[in-house]
Amino acid sequence: MGGTAGPAGEGNHYDVIVVGARCAGAPTAMLLARQGHRVLLVDRATFPSDTISTHLIHPPGLAALDRWGLLERVVASGCPPIDTYAFDLGPFSIVGSPAGEGFEAAYAPRRTALDKILVDAAAESGAEVREGFTVEELLFDGATVTGIRGHHKGGGTAVDHARFVVGADGVHSSVAKAVRAASYAEKPKINAYYYAYWAGMPMRGTYEAYDRGDRACATWPTSEDLTMVICGWPMQDFEANRDDVEGNFHATLARAPELAERIDRATRAERFVGTAIPNYFRTPFGPGWVLVGDAGYLKDPITAQGIQDAFRDAERCTSALDDVLTGRRSFDEVMRASQEERDAQVMSMYEFTAQFATMEPPPQEMQQLLLAVSQSPSARDEFVRVTAGMTPPEEFFGHMQERMSHHRAPDAA
Repeated sequence: MGGTAGPAGEGNHYDVIVVGARCAGAPTAMLLARQGHRVLLVDRATFPSDTISTHLIHPPGLAALDRWGLLERVVASGCPPIDTYAFDLGPFSIVGSPAGEGFEAAYAPRRTALDKILVDAAAESGAEVREGFTVEELLFDGATVTGIRGHHKGGGTAVDHARFVVGADGVHSSVAKAVRAASYAEKPKINAYYYAYWAGMPMRGTYEAYDRGDRACATWPTSEDLTMVICGWPMQDFEANRDDVEGNFHATLARAPELAERIDRATRAERFVGTAIPNYFRTPFGPGWVLVGDAGYLKDPITAQGIQDAFRDAERCTSALDDVLTGRRSFDEVMRASQEERDAQVMSMYEFTAQFATMEPPPQEMQQLLLAVSQSPSARDEFVRVTAGMTPPEEFFGHMQERMSHHRAPDAA
């Protein structure tokens, strides 16, 4: 997608145009519209439709849905509650509760259900929603983004202007590309992940993850009485494995025999879907443009933070743009503060996730710490809260190291 200058009088005029209508874009449009701003939300997809996703919404994400009045709709879509997280590390397991933020469980709805709920809520809030619309290019006035030019699936071309264009169009964001948004704190792709859905595999409200050396697999219940099963292996094995995804998938499952047996008794309901995710931050703003969700920040999916990160980013972006549109603060001031807040909030989880995703044997000291966690009910729950994005990793591991050092102190004496 390139950029061009468009005649000022052409097309419709909005306060904000949001490009991308899934977990970051639809809430951004919805919240801005609720605040009285004129918003256009566009997406090349039509809804309901699927997209690659971990599905999991940990309690912080549920809290956002609750604030927006949408939680009941998501729960009613048919995804069962997940009240236990179980991490099988081989020699021992860490099993705990994700309860927090006022919620006793997590949920993992299919994106066909979740995204439709979010898009409908944006429309109900007063945003103009344009599905099946492809953005061909951004419009510029000098260096400032002023709108979009695109076309409908039927071929009709449209030009629309706005004070701000928000890129909520994911990892391959055409908005980020057009404005040459700078990346930083980048890490290479760590793992390739493939998943599919199985029928006839009841999960009893549990998220299960199995760490097996340089392979990992996990499973949890989702919508339509289906169970999602995902396997991951290092990027160095990606090319060798891509021609036999199913064979390598089941070879990975074989490292967790009890899980493999349950899957053998079930029926795969849909095809395998796979991807490898880069790790990056992008500068999320510039003259006339903003990036939210995966377009602005992304990490390996092993901790399944993407949906709640998108929700949090949508609220942050909405608050910032509302300040600008109502004249309370300048754009550069509020967006710089928003970027600093985002980075401070997620950087430790970004690093923890990357380390977790390497699937390398932890140092001896960390193995001892994790073993101690597995033997304490309160520590198990707190570890789960780390993986669910509620407790900062450095806070939890610092506390555990301190606790272990106190236990060793009498022996040292």
